[in-house]
Order: sequence, then C-alpha cells, then structure tokens
Amino acid sequence: MARRNPNGYGSVTKLKGNRSRPYVVKVTTYDEDGHGRQVPVDYAATREEANIILARYNDNPWNIDRNRVTLAELYKRWLEVKAPKLGSSRLYTLKAAYKHCQKLYGKKYRQIRAYHMQATMDDCGRSYATQSHIKALWWHLDNFAFELDIIDKMYSQIISVSTEQGETKRTPFTEKEVEDLWKISDQKNVDIVLIYIYTGFRLMELLNMTCDQINLEEEYFKGGSKSSSGKNRIVPIHPRIMPFVKNRLKKSNEYFLETDEGSKFKKGDFYEEWKTVISYITKKKKTPHEARHTFETFLDNAGGNRKCIDMLMGHKSKDVGNRVYNHKTVEQLRETILLLK
Repeated sequence: MARRNPNGYGSVTKLKGNRSRPYVVKVTTYDEDGHGRQVPVDYAATREEANIILARYNDNPWNIDRNRVTLAELYKRWLEVKAPKLGSSRLYTLKAAYKHCQKLYGKKYRQIRAYHMQATMDDCGRSYATQSHIKALWWHLDNFAFELDIIDKMYSQIISVSTEQGETKRTPFTEKEVEDLWKISDQKNVDIVLIYIYTGFRLMELLNMTCDQINLEEEYFKGGSKSSSGKNRIVPIHPRIMPFVKNRLKKSNEYFLETDEGSKFKKGDFYEEWKTVISYITKKKKTPHEARHTFETFLDNAGGNRKCIDMLMGHKSKDVGNRVYNHKTVEQLRETILLLK
C-alpha cells in the first residue's frame, strides 16, 4: 500500500477515460479567510511524472503554472518573502490597504488590469492617504509578480490617486488647551502630550525612540522615520519640556517613553493613556497626529522659517530652491523651536 502524502502536500489522481495525460496534480490553495480547496496545477502521462511535478511544486510553488496564481496567493507569498524587509509602520499601512482589494482576492493575478487596481482606490471611500497606500501596495505586488515572471506588464505604474485631498478633519490644539495642559503638567502622562506638541514627532517616532537618540549635552532629539527627509532628523529640545525629558531619561531603561513597569508602550495601551489625559482638558477627541499639526501650525503662525519648519517636521521642502540650496544649522532650528511659547 502506497504511503499517504503529508497533510497539505497535495495529491495525484488518475482521471477516467482515454487521455494522453490522465494523471492530474492537485494542491491545496487558501483564500484570505483561510478556507482551503484543491485545485489542479498540471497533468502528466504517468503517475511517476505526476509525482515529480508535485515534488517540484512543494519545493517551489512558483515553478508551476504561474497563470493560476491568485492575488491572495501572491500577497501571502509576498508577506513571507518581501514584507519582512519593510518597516513596521509601512507594513501596517500596506496590510490595511490590502483589505480594500477584497473583491480581487480570488482573481488570477495575471488577469488583473489597471482598471481593477484603479477601482480599489476610487471605490474605497477613504482619504487621499489611504488611496496612496493602496497604490503603494499594488506597486509592491506588481514588482514581486514581475520578479517571479507572473506578469510582463506592471499596471500599477499607470494608476493614479485623486489629486483632491479634501479638507483634513484634524484640528490643532488651541492655545487654551495647551495652557490647560501646562496647568496640570504634574499629573500622570500629561508630560507625554506636551512633548508631542513641542517636538512635532509622529506617534511611532517617539514610541520607538531609544534613550541614546537624545543628546542632553547639545539638547536635541535625533529620530524620525517614513522618508529620507524624516529619518534621523534633529529636533532641538524646547526649554519648557527639558525637565520632562530629563525625568523620563532618568527612569527609562531602553526607550524614551516607557510604561510605569519600565517596558515599551504598546500602541493600544498608549492610546488609552492618551485619551485619559485629553479628557482632563476637553470632551473633544484629540490625537497624537493633531499634536503634530499643532506644532506646525503654531510655528507657522509665529512666522517661523518655512525651510526650518519642514526640516523639523521631516517634510521635503516644496520649494526646489529651498530644498537644494538652503542648509539650516542646529542653532537655526533651535531659534525656530523657541518661537513656541
């Protein structure tokens, strides 16, 4: 009696009738919800030949019939091979973008055209940023599919995001709300909200910041992520938050912002602490990203140098002259930071 193949390995079955290649090689594929079904990947004249094909498939599934690879299968393989090379924040946005491609999960990737990709952005009903993430995901998948010889045309290169970004729903903290925070700055974690407002860092840029990224002697942070303009940027420490910074560093182990137990904040737990602090000053919802908007808005209203503001925010300057010829020193960045009251 022949030994059974391991679970998930696949099978070889002989079809009825007079056929030149009667042996069908079947493997199990899974959709995004984890439901598996057996599908044929090739046919053979003999059982021995079919078993060789099945063994080759299990050695490298991409060597067999690329015409049958679905979006869900390609995405799963991309997560295993390419995704680990991306930053955690970037990968999070691409995973979220994939949910908007649900109608195409079972579609063979070679059959996906530009209008299919475009529809996932146009019909998502989300912001400009979300549409940009969806486009970025298609770009990553197209590159991977091209590398595997699944496609010979990269339709992601001709799709586009709507230029209408719309009005942001985020509103900066008011001067009164910031002042109210200062009045209760001795309460638990209020210092964290003020640090976000006075540095302009993104949520994860500060949560991922380690103690060695803060230079107390020269009084600046060095951190950031997301783009070449944002990575490893220097943000001088405003005098008003310096006591908070020193206190945090004194009791921290590895990360600048840590829990009472001395561990790194988990994103969900951090949001709960944040909401508690915000409830002290307003019933409105305020997010860490609105603290970042506050930083930029206050500096702009105070007449801060646009190039300095862009550098502090980690933005690429929109003005080519500023971007290429204007190099600001740390002291000039510090002068801009001091415009915050």
